[in-house]
Formats: sequence, structure tokens, C-alpha cells
Amino acid sequence: MNIFESIKLAVDAIWSHKLRSFLTLLGVIFGVATVIVVVSLIEGFNKYVDEKIANIGTNAFSVQKFSIEDFSSLDNYEHARRRNKDVTMDDLSALRAMRGGAIKDVGGQEETQCELKYGTQTLFGVSLQAITANVVEIQNKEIAEGRPFTQAEEMSDRTVCFIGADVADRFFPTRSPTGQKIKIDGRPFEVVGVAKALGTVFGQSRDKFVSIPLTTFMNIYGNRRSIQLLITSQNEVSYQDAIDEARVVMRTRRKLKPEEKDNFGVITPSAVNNLRERIFGTIQTVAIGVTSIALLVGAIVIMNIMLVSVTERTKEIGIRKSLGARRRDILKQFLAESIALALSGGAIGVSIAYLLSKLVATLTPIPTALPLIAVAVALFVSGGVGLVAGVYPAWRAANLDPIAAMRSD
Repeated sequence: MNIFESIKLAVDAIWSHKLRSFLTLLGVIFGVATVIVVVSLIEGFNKYVDEKIANIGTNAFSVQKFSIEDFSSLDNYEHARRRNKDVTMDDLSALRAMRGGAIKDVGGQEETQCELKYGTQTLFGVSLQAITANVVEIQNKEIAEGRPFTQAEEMSDRTVCFIGADVADRFFPTRSPTGQKIKIDGRPFEVVGVAKALGTVFGQSRDKFVSIPLTTFMNIYGNRRSIQLLITSQNEVSYQDAIDEARVVMRTRRKLKPEEKDNFGVITPSAVNNLRERIFGTIQTVAIGVTSIALLVGAIVIMNIMLVSVTERTKEIGIRKSLGARRRDILKQFLAESIALALSGGAIGVSIAYLLSKLVATLTPIPTALPLIAVAVALFVSGGVGLVAGVYPAWRAANLDPIAAMRSD
């Protein structure tokens, strides 16, 4: 008996007991669906970190007051807050003087909250992003309309800005924002451009912001604050050299001895991802391990129902053996039935998980992502569960004595 005939017999046996087969599959269905949903949520979060947080810019890293390790615990943060010095505009100038080697460009930014007004309309809790003109290029920001402010406007402390898509939609739903005047905390600024819409993250809009020149911001709000420096290397090869140059400049300016730790932070995409792995790696492993228990339960249920099936079909097995069926034919028949059961449950579980992931992404701010490799692994594992669960029942069926089997009721 070839494999295709075994599969056909398995499908016929499953279909002839549809309700019993479905109830048998529930354990595998829930097990696979739960694991896939957990993986989807974790992958969605990882994708968000990679694209929105760790993606500083092409060949870019940042220098700021705190390092990644400073946020690993409250004690570390409090110690760093007392020890670390502010990153200043003078640091920005010192690093810009290093351009031409491994360092290609250096920009600065600071962020706070502000109130926006246009006419009688007011927006509260708007992100005020104070940046140098080159940050737009460093961060690969796209402008949907108009333009970003120029370096000349930055150096002359012009009161110009470009705004996020949400601000543009709220204040200028039917007209172009460029050339219009809005008030930022009561001060008039001219809108020179509108940034391309970025969407939301965990329910929070990324388009509710206004960007102004960093020098203008310092003149209005004061310069006694720590800024973040964004630095790019000439290319991927010189990336580590640029980090080393920036670290040497910062340590030299702060007169740190060789044995002293950095009192500033150098943030790279790999550092962000490593922190994510440390925090969520264990959670991911435990979550998948716990939810996989349902698959074990599903395997036990399949083994149980296959043993029942062998008992019910003892006479059939005896007749097939008397007509020339070999032990391996009986073995293949019951293994194929067990694997087909588990694979069907796995496929249904994956479908349910996909629909649940889409529903979660639609109705909540939680991002989800379902990689194809996870689907393939889920189907492979469910097939493996069916194989393992069917081995003993298939072996038992294959070793039945045909004469004794034919005499059974």
C-alpha cells in the first residue's frame, strides 16, 4: 500500500467520525492558536522596536546623558542622574569639529511638551521637537508638503517650524498650512512644511508634533538642559570608528581617567536590541513554553482516541491482514490518520491565530506580526505531535493477531 492510499484511508476514517475528530482536535487547535498568538504579539513588538525605536538612522547612533544600562534598574538610574553631566551645545560643536574622519555629520535635538494655537483652536500635549536642520536628513524624515527649515534659518534663530500630519489635519483641514502662522506656547511661528504621516504606536500618535530650530528653542526655553546628539558615520565600515571617536571626544571634554566609566551614554541600534533581548527573551521563552502545554494535552487526546479507534476497528484490521495487508501497511494507515488529525488541528489553529492577530491589531494599539517561519514551525510541530501520539496505537494495531482480531465483536 503506497502513501497516497494510506492518506486516503486516513481522511475517510476521520471524515466518517466528524464530531469525534473535531473534539479530538480541540487540544491541538487551542495549543497551536495560543502559541501562534503569543509569537505574533512578541514579533509585533520586536518589529516595532526595530523600526521605531532602534532605527535611529542610516549608520547613525546617539550620544546622550544616560546609557542603556542606566535604565536597567532604578538604582542605576538614580546613580547616573547624580553622576552624569548634561550633554550641551558645546559638546555638539566639539563633535562637529571631528567631521571629515569617520564621523560624517552631527545633529542635536531636544523634546518637550507644548501648547499649539491657531485662531480659536488649541491643541494640548503636543510634542515640541527642537532639532538642528540636519536631523531631518540624519533620521530620514520625509516632508509631505513644503520643506524643512534650513541651516541659515537655524543660525539666525528664525521662528519657523514644520508640523506633523495630525496638527495639519486639525488646524488646516481644507487649506495648505505652509506660510500660515501658529502659536507655540503663545509665540508665533511660521509653518514652512508638513511631515509625512507616520501613524500610531500603541495607540499614541506619532504625527502630533511640531519641530523648530534647536537654537530658537534654546533662546526661548533656556539652554540649561541636556540634549541628545545624533551622529552618522561615513559608511557602514567606519561605524565603529565613529563611535570610538565620539567616545574619545566626550571623555576628553569631561576629563575622565582611563579607569573611569563613561558618564554619558552612547546608544546604538544593537544596544537597544540587546536590552530588548535581555528583558523580553526570557519572557518569550516562558510564554511559549507555558502555552505549549496545550499541545502536550492535544497529543495525549490524539493517542487516546487512536487507541479507541484501534479497539473499534479490530475486526477490520483482522480482515485486512487476512487479505494480505502487511504489518507496515497497517502501521502506515494508523500513523497517517494520527498525523492527518494533528495537521488538521494545526492548520485550523494557525487560521484562528491569524484572525485573532488581525483583530487585535485592528481593535487595539498592540502591534502584531505573523512570520511565515512561525506558521511553518507550527505545522511541523503539530505534525510531529500527531506522529508521536500515533506511534503506539499504530504499533498495537500492526501487531494484532489476524485470527484473534477476526473473532472479536
